[in-house]
Amino acid sequence: MEKSKIGKRFQGKVAIVTASTQGIGFGIAERLGLEGASVVISSRRQKNVDEAVEKLKARGIEVLGVVCHVSNAQQRKDLVDRTVQKYGKIDVLVSNAAVNPSVETILQTQESALDKLWEVNVKAAILLLQDAAPHFQKGSSVVFISSITAYQPPSSLAMYGVTKTALLGLTKALAAELAPDTRVNCVAPGFVPTHFAEFLVKNDAIREENEGKTLLKRLGTTDDMAAATAFLASDDASYITGETLVVAGGMPSKL
Repeated sequence: MEKSKIGKRFQGKVAIVTASTQGIGFGIAERLGLEGASVVISSRRQKNVDEAVEKLKARGIEVLGVVCHVSNAQQRKDLVDRTVQKYGKIDVLVSNAAVNPSVETILQTQESALDKLWEVNVKAAILLLQDAAPHFQKGSSVVFISSITAYQPPSSLAMYGVTKTALLGLTKALAAELAPDTRVNCVAPGFVPTHFAEFLVKNDAIREENEGKTLLKRLGTTDDMAAATAFLASDDASYITGETLVVAGGMPSKL
């Protein structure tokens, strides 16, 4: 995204984005930063955090990098504590961390994989919010990153899809719980080829098949997801809460 083409909706705001050293999470952190936010990025590996911090700083973004495995209670607490120590508040929280440890059918999935899916994709998002919510400002915003698979879990990603469905319900429930001072919304990305989802473009035939499932005949980009997330997190969406925005090139989701 060219700097000249975007506004400054997050001037003076502080935003935490989880799993944000590459892919969709990095794209979101970059967009919020280019729009003026101080961004706090995190992922599990120090090396990835350091590299992403350098890239964002090179674009003139104020950034803090923290190692955080979202299933680790102490690391979640550190993420929030270091944000508040440095910036004094939290205005935006984007919960993007997710895993998919299994391609088995649901009834073939090992209990350990079920635990991990639930732990990272749903429970950790709730626990991070428990830590962060006391530091939210009036007019703050939470955005969960779900998936098009939330609406129709495909066989190869069935349990992953079900955890993403849970985020749709979590969005509704927390929007009611955190109202009126904090808005809670959700983005459901379609097919975005990232390191996490490189199977989408494994070869030309698979890429074309996936492009063919969209009305716009193309796969999504991290910029597409970042733009939608930035909109929901910004005051442009100040009368929107409890909603999920599907950003999937016209793939079927709901009526």
